[in-house]
Amino acid sequence: MSVFRLDIGFAGNPLDRLSSARDDAARLAELAGEARARAVAFVQSMPTLRVEGERLSSFHPLATARAFGAIREEILLGRDENGPVFALLLPDDAACSEAPLDAGAFVDQRRLILPAFPKLQIRDLRALASKDALPRAEIAILAQARAILNYHANHRFCAACGAPTRSAQAGWRRDCPACAAKHFPRTDPAVIVNVANRDFCLLGRQKNFPERMYSCLAGFVEAGETFEEAARREVMEEAGIAVGAVAYVASQPWPFPASVMVGCEAEALSREIAMDRAELEDCRWFSRAEVLALLEGRHDQGFFAPGKIAVARTLLEHWLRDDQVRI
Repeated sequence: MSVFRLDIGFAGNPLDRLSSARDDAARLAELAGEARARAVAFVQSMPTLRVEGERLSSFHPLATARAFGAIREEILLGRDENGPVFALLLPDDAACSEAPLDAGAFVDQRRLILPAFPKLQIRDLRALASKDALPRAEIAILAQARAILNYHANHRFCAACGAPTRSAQAGWRRDCPACAAKHFPRTDPAVIVNVANRDFCLLGRQKNFPERMYSCLAGFVEAGETFEEAARREVMEEAGIAVGAVAYVASQPWPFPASVMVGCEAEALSREIAMDRAELEDCRWFSRAEVLALLEGRHDQGFFAPGKIAVARTLLEHWLRDDQVRI
């Protein structure tokens, strides 16, 4: 029933994460000292990119990346066939911007620059993935880096006693020297659900979506919930639709800031929509023919579906391919 696809956005990470090396200081120094050691460097949640002829690369020699500025965090991501890979976090003020961040924007459109390295490009990861600007495996590594660096940027104080914490285990833990608490990075699960009723499925749009884009309904899993229970609750809260059977289809990392999207399909037990306007701008039923038009960009009202980096698109494509009622 599940769909295994490495081409789902931000999936397909090729790294051996070398978890056994994280507590071995000598091994970490050996990895960092390898001639082929590379790093991806982030500033203000965006990766820095080198221009190599007609292509971009987010990989820098580790020694070069360490010279970009004062490094806030250095994380061992793992290694691939080309050598070890680290993630570096630069201070926010290392980059200059022509405009302030629009927190409500779907894609970060700012133009950032490192003054001492003006030839580097700094681009939004979601935009890079949408435009296939980098190889898929490289995008997946950047997703890993963005999520773990975001954790460090936003968890600098102990949740138990409030004291400053420090990075440990090659960046995969933060320790509190005051009370000895150990804090681990969080991945927040969210469900995204293609709700179907015979030959129709339920799609909605939030205010921050690109204009005319519709997608499957989604929400975070709350404490004490299964994925199935979260799917039923979110659909009821957002659209007022009762949901019966729920089945897993596929998942994807979603480093905005640090989630895993659990893609499901579900059986609608009702059809009358009671939309929560605080959550959604619009919500409606789409026929199979309309969903195909959404995916192909030819809907007669200009509506369209999420791009190929989103597991929502995988859910819709899976539903269209399925001629049998399985739920």
